[in-house]
Amino acid sequence: MTEDILSRVARMDAPEILWRSGAAARIALDRLRSAAVGPRWDRGDLSQRLAPLPDLAAARTSLACGRWQDAHVELARHVVDAPQRFTIAPSIRHALAPRIRAEYPDSASHAIARADRILAGDYDLLGYDGLRFDSDVLAIDWHYDPVNARRAPRWFWSAVPYLDPSCGDHKIIWELNRHQHWLTLGRAHWLTDDPRYRDACLAQLASWLDANPPLTGTNWASMLELGFRSLSWIWTLNFFADPDARDSSPWIVDLLVALDRQLTQIERNLSYYFSPNTHLLGEALALYVAGRALPALAASPHRAAVGRRVLVAEIDRQIMSDGGHCERSTHYHRYTLDFYLLALAVARITGDPIAATFEAAAARLGAAARLLADAGGRLPHIGDDDAGSLLPICGRAADDIRDSLATAAALTGRHELRAGETPEESLWLLNHRPLADALERSRSAPIQHAIASGSLPETGYYVSRSPAGDHLVIDGGPHGYQNGGHAHADALSLTLTVRGVPLLIDPGTACYTTDPERRNRFRSTALHNTVLLDHRPQSIPSGPFHWAQTASATVLRWRANGSFDYADAIHDGYRPLAHRRRVLALHGDLLVVADLIDGAGEHTVAAHWHVDPRWHVAVRGRSAALSNDERHVELMVPHGLMEAFTADEAEGLGWQAPVYGRVEPATTIRASSRGHAPLWMVSVFGLDPGNPIADVETVPVWAEAGALVQSIGVRISRRASTDYFLAAEPADDVAATWRIAELETDARMLFCRVDGEGQHSRIALVDGSRVRSSGHRRLQLALPRPVPDLHLDLAADVGYVVGRGFPSVHLGAGSRADGD
Repeated sequence: MTEDILSRVARMDAPEILWRSGAAARIALDRLRSAAVGPRWDRGDLSQRLAPLPDLAAARTSLACGRWQDAHVELARHVVDAPQRFTIAPSIRHALAPRIRAEYPDSASHAIARADRILAGDYDLLGYDGLRFDSDVLAIDWHYDPVNARRAPRWFWSAVPYLDPSCGDHKIIWELNRHQHWLTLGRAHWLTDDPRYRDACLAQLASWLDANPPLTGTNWASMLELGFRSLSWIWTLNFFADPDARDSSPWIVDLLVALDRQLTQIERNLSYYFSPNTHLLGEALALYVAGRALPALAASPHRAAVGRRVLVAEIDRQIMSDGGHCERSTHYHRYTLDFYLLALAVARITGDPIAATFEAAAARLGAAARLLADAGGRLPHIGDDDAGSLLPICGRAADDIRDSLATAAALTGRHELRAGETPEESLWLLNHRPLADALERSRSAPIQHAIASGSLPETGYYVSRSPAGDHLVIDGGPHGYQNGGHAHADALSLTLTVRGVPLLIDPGTACYTTDPERRNRFRSTALHNTVLLDHRPQSIPSGPFHWAQTASATVLRWRANGSFDYADAIHDGYRPLAHRRRVLALHGDLLVVADLIDGAGEHTVAAHWHVDPRWHVAVRGRSAALSNDERHVELMVPHGLMEAFTADEAEGLGWQAPVYGRVEPATTIRASSRGHAPLWMVSVFGLDPGNPIADVETVPVWAEAGALVQSIGVRISRRASTDYFLAAEPADDVAATWRIAELETDARMLFCRVDGEGQHSRIALVDGSRVRSSGHRRLQLALPRPVPDLHLDLAADVGYVVGRGFPSVHLGAGSRADGD
């Protein structure tokens, strides 16, 4: 342990040592002070914390005299009368609520149903439904984990071992203490005028303050959690401030005292070196939003400046040039997008010139999110997913980002980011006049349903999309960020949605710290749609958020064509052997995944395919039929053993966690084989039910000796065609051709379809210039130079064809060429 500490200190630079030393000194002093005088709230502190604004003079006088209720009324009047500086304000309630009820007729009943569950003491948090933290809704145990029946100690915050399972699952405890369910109560109150929701929220505020005095307990241990809670309290202040309400307690005084103390705690312990990722962003966001939205607090200008500085500095450090987030988790990407959208909205509302910088960041993040989301606006679960959300006001699933995309489209003017109609959440965020105008312009723009395939090459995601709603995401980048805390052992894994329905899924994130075995299993290689070699994972974990060994993937080729997409990638997790994966997605038709284990020796290779529970799986021999009510997909391999597992505890396969904490049965298909490397494993998915697969077999690739270092040929027999797939890697500086069946080519990838009459009807190639057929139906494609990609849709009367962009193009009637 001492050696580890010394090693960490040796890696620190001078600024980090200085910052950590100062933080440690402050924490030690706070701990001594807390032990000496006892932690307690003091309403009198607020008189020192208010800004010297003229309209707060009466409130300051009342505070100085201990007239807490009078001060409360004056503060409520200030909140109601002041110009809007947050996404909502009391002054807009009577305009916004009727508009939402009119545009979303089910909103009120939906809000009532969700809020009444809270009044009954039932909480839907993370993947858990109906959690109860006490029999009395007003007497919540704010330190209790009801799933594991454990309670965190009420020690000084820095001494609480919140990652220790003996304290319960800190995610469950913290999720309740974010107080985001107060937004649910606020929504219901505004849409129904029912005072019960306001009363319940204010009673919970009093309960929380009694149970969580300053710097005491687990709810002070994470600065990010304080940041989320602070934002919830700003929503609460604007939802419920009412000088005419005849409140029985000065809750606004209490809220501002505690809010100011929490913001101070955040600023003094920013996660510059502890979790310099979304933790730091969320903390900075809380400081910035509170600083801009609460001019009543004297520290607001300073807090806004600190938050602004961090948010701006982290743009280039956390947001990659392609718009992806550095942690390489789709869930945390969504978090980051929402953080900058809220910062942008508040900057616009308050007239902060930094809005232009936030807009540029949100535009990059939004474009990447739109690419990663499927046609319905849902993200695949790549990397960790803690099921949290910045704005869960309507209870939307965390992977459904239509609200984020709609908000991004309005705030950035990039209307193509929308995925469907604008959800209700966007109206709660964008009701200030200029923002509302931008939202209306975005809503009136046509929805762009057909999103082209694309890539985030620096982040490492490659996305194939088809007009029919197929959506394929390949993970081909680095293993997470820094210590890879939210990464999985998923190099070269992929997810697939077929015509809008998820088919191949990432099984998700079951837990973080409460069950180490389950944590490691759900982020293991075997639980991702990639290859397991010799029963060992690509990356080896070390604790819940660290790794002892990691794999890094590199995409060697990516071609996005109007008719097909092709990826060729490799990772080093099995060194000295290499796993290289080639993926051909023929839009709406076929998916070919060819995996090569390159090296020497005898090995067992297994490709795992994790199937969404909405599909029925029937395995027979080397094939599997995947079906639901409307769709049918086939999976076939040319050799090896195919097995299906559902809720299999022995193998640990056939499970999914659709949301953090909820583990449900699913089906895993495993195709395995054993042989001497170089060793190929090929999986072919038939996506066109009108042309089903009858058989898949490997066929020889013929070439001159020394011409090829790698090659695989596959013949796919189908009802209406015979398809050939070839992947080849030539030796350096070799100019030659190779042959599969009757086809000769110099392409690195060739796909050719021969129809039932023996005619070549479809050609796709990558990095090649020639295709020639020696069969009875002569085909010759001869380009003056190799092209990155080319697709030819051939008519029956084509004899001689040259690719698009060259002077001697000749295509038959109805033929088409796509490519470069």
